[in-house]
Amino acid sequence: MRPTAAMPRTDEAIFYQLYFQTPGVAEAELERDVRATIRRLAYSGSGNAPGRDSIAMVSRGGGFLDHTTDPDTLPPWLSAADIEFYAGEFGRTGFRGGLSWYRNIDRNWELLAPFAGAVVTVPALYVAGDRDLVVRFPGMEQLIANLSTFVPQLRADGHAARLRALDAAGAGTRGERRHARIPQGRLKDAVR
Repeated sequence: MRPTAAMPRTDEAIFYQLYFQTPGVAEAELERDVRATIRRLAYSGSGNAPGRDSIAMVSRGGGFLDHTTDPDTLPPWLSAADIEFYAGEFGRTGFRGGLSWYRNIDRNWELLAPFAGAVVTVPALYVAGDRDLVVRFPGMEQLIANLSTFVPQLRADGHAARLRALDAAGAGTRGERRHARIPQGRLKDAVR
């Protein structure tokens, strides 16, 4: 089954990746105010955002940004210069390039068919924020608990999920928790 055929949809909402499928729709929304879009996406995907509404589903007739928050003040890990840089780049290039990845999901699935069922055989460490929105998508708890089926040499803290979670971090783990440290022994174990 093609990935887009398996994506959730109800009478009220569709999975955000389905919302991204029609060229021009998401671009119009995201490019309406690029600075606000960057602030909303960076903040709402972070561990700092209150409420933690899921952005996985987009209301029919609504938009992707409807469940995001434009913060009154930026968190310490995100500067006005960061916003200006990304807004400048996306203002120049638009969002079509990034959105095209989602529009090509079915084609990528077809191209990767020869690797169906393949297992990642190199040692690996999966790091995510404990407030990462993707980790909270429906079905992810089961997927994370079974990651070692697909990545037998997955290393972590000994959690049943074999997952290294950074407290109070969201999708921007590298930016939000720049100074967080994964114990060096854990990294050495991950690459053995």
